[in-house]
Amino acid sequence: MRSITAPSAAVLSIGEPSRRTGVHIEAIRYYERIEMLPSPPRTASDRRIYGPAEARTLTFIRRSRELGFTLDEIRTLLALSVERGQPVCGEVRELAADHLGEVRAKIADLRSMERVLADAARRCDAGETPGCPLIEAFWAE
Repeated sequence: MRSITAPSAAVLSIGEPSRRTGVHIEAIRYYERIEMLPSPPRTASDRRIYGPAEARTLTFIRRSRELGFTLDEIRTLLALSVERGQPVCGEVRELAADHLGEVRAKIADLRSMERVLADAARRCDAGETPGCPLIEAFWAE
């Protein structure tokens, strides 16, 4: 753990990058624990000091999570992003294509769920069955 003394204007406590990036403080600490975000330097009073590099990484992680990437996938993307100037676009494209396939499969599953629930709700509203069609849908195989 690095410890530095810095003027108070240069010290960004954990709350500031949290506000700037939209990543909760506990998530920032978690990303540090799992080593997705390097542990920042600390002041003599043991306060973390964050700067633009950490904020960029947190934004990258947040945006990747919003797109549904797993932490392992984000770890890979972060590693590839450090290799700027290297021919990594093909690897990133492959990872994104795989993820896109998973997203499309989830969308298909959600559409199927929507049809089942909509049909059960319609049958419930129509009074077509003596029991509750919604409950019966849960028992159906």
